[in-house]
Amino acid sequence: MTTDAPPPQGGPDTQPAGPTTEQFVAVQESAEFGELRRAHRSFAFPLTVAFIAWYLLYVLMSNYAGGFMGTKLFGNINVALVFGILQFVTTFLIAWFYARHAATKLDPKAAAIKSRLEAGE
Repeated sequence: MTTDAPPPQGGPDTQPAGPTTEQFVAVQESAEFGELRRAHRSFAFPLTVAFIAWYLLYVLMSNYAGGFMGTKLFGNINVALVFGILQFVTTFLIAWFYARHAATKLDPKAAAIKSRLEAGE
């Protein structure tokens, strides 16, 4: 019995060879990768710490400064509600700032490293 099926695709000879472990390690130890990592950390860590501090302030004030948080600002709007809404606002602002930072500072460096690694340099 014969079949007219095409030969299998993607055998070992048709797959491009990927970067080796040694190439990955060399890139990881390069100054350019260190610069990329510093650019990410110098942006992400301070904003993360600041946001966690801001969130904990909100939680602590909700627990221990109920009188202040219950202060009416206008109508039925009190300080706690404003702080709660500001939590959402700061979350979206941080996400927007990070996306902008990544697009302008991180992505070009990462793309250059990736293209050199894939080219086999």
